[in-house]
Amino acid sequence: MAIALKIYPLATGLALLAACGGKPDATTKTDPAAAKTAAPSAPANPDEVAVSPAQQQAAGIELGTFERQNMTTEVQANGSVEVPPQNRAAITAIMGGYVQAVAVLPGQHVAAGAVVATLRSPEYLTLQQQYLQSKAKVRFLTEDLERQRILDVEDVGAKRKLQLARADYATEQATLRTTAAQLRLLGISLARLDAGTIVSAVPLTTPIAGYVKAVNISPGQYVGPQDVVAEVLNRDDLHLELKVFEKDVAQVKPGQKILFKVQNAGRDEELQARVFLVGKAFDDDARTVRVHAHLEPERTDLLPGQFVAARIQTAGARVRTLPEAALIQAGDLSYIFQRTGTDSGRTVFRRVKVRAGQPQHGDVSVTILDPLRDTTQLVRRGAYFLDAELRKGSDE
Repeated sequence: MAIALKIYPLATGLALLAACGGKPDATTKTDPAAAKTAAPSAPANPDEVAVSPAQQQAAGIELGTFERQNMTTEVQANGSVEVPPQNRAAITAIMGGYVQAVAVLPGQHVAAGAVVATLRSPEYLTLQQQYLQSKAKVRFLTEDLERQRILDVEDVGAKRKLQLARADYATEQATLRTTAAQLRLLGISLARLDAGTIVSAVPLTTPIAGYVKAVNISPGQYVGPQDVVAEVLNRDDLHLELKVFEKDVAQVKPGQKILFKVQNAGRDEELQARVFLVGKAFDDDARTVRVHAHLEPERTDLLPGQFVAARIQTAGARVRTLPEAALIQAGDLSYIFQRTGTDSGRTVFRRVKVRAGQPQHGDVSVTILDPLRDTTQLVRRGAYFLDAELRKGSDE
C-alpha cells in the first residue's frame, strides 16, 4: 500500500506533462484583436498610406483645401532672337569683278554708305567708254536733227531724212540713259567721268548702318553678281520669332505677354516681350505658325540668332490651385494626397491623380481627374514624405 502511494504522484506528473506537450499550439496561438491593437496593418488600397501623429509632425505635413486664384494659361514655344528683313543686308556686286581691297572685319560697326570692299574689272572701263561715246554721238545727232528741221522748214530737205534723224537721236538717248544708270549702280560718279576721270575700280557700300556679321571675300578673289560679299545686321529693332504648334495657335493673339529665357546664355533671367503679329500660314514640315513679338523693354545685350524658350500667357481664369509642395510630378500627370480618415490612431491619406499647370508665384493650377469638393482636406505641404512612405510600403 505504501508503495502504491509513492508511485501515484509520479504517474500523475507524467500524465500532466504529456498532456501539455500534446497540444503545443494552444499556448502560442495569437489573438487577432490583440495583434491589431499591437501593430496596425498597412491599408489594403495601394494608393493609401497611414502615418502616425509623430511622423506627421516630424515631416511637417500641413493640411488645407483648394484655393481659387486667377491663373493665366500658357502656351510653350521655342524660337530665336531676330531682326526685321529691312535690318539685314546682304551686299553683292552689281557687276562681277576681282577684289582689290577689303575694308571691314566681322563684328565691326559701319555707317550707312560705308565702303565694304573695292572691286576692279576691265568691264568697268568698257562701260565708261560706252557712256562717253554715246554722249558724243548724242551731241552729234542733236546738231544733225536741228539741221534737218531747218531744211524741212525751208522745204529743202526730204521728210524721210528728218524722220530718220529723230529716230537715231531717240535711240542714242536711250542708250546713253541706260549706260548712265548702270554706272550709277556701280557707284561711279558721272560728274567726274564727264570731267575726264576714268576709274578702274568701284566701291561696294552697305545700304544700312549696323554690325558686320560676315565677310566672305579676300583680295584677288573673283566675285559675281550672285556672290554675297558681306552681311550687315542692324540691331536697333530686335524681336522674337517663335514657332507655335498647330494645336496652340488658336489661343495666341496680338497683345499677349510673353516670358522667355535665352538658352545657353549662362543666366537665369526671365525677360519679357509682347505678341504683335501672328502668322496666317503653317510651315509645311513642322506644322507650326510663326509668331513675332516685340521686346519689352528693348534690349541691346541680345544677339540675333540666339535661341529662346518662351511661355505665351494666353488667358486668365479663376481656377483651383495648390502650392508646388503639394504635388508629386509623374510624367504628364501629377499626384496630390487627400486625407480620408483615421485608423487606429494613424491618419490615412489617399493618392489622387491630377493634371497640373505651370507654376506661378509658388502656386500651381490643378485639374482634378476624379471629382473632389473644394472643402476636401488635402496635404498642402509634405507630399514628398507621404510619397516616399507609399513607395516604401509598395516595395515591402
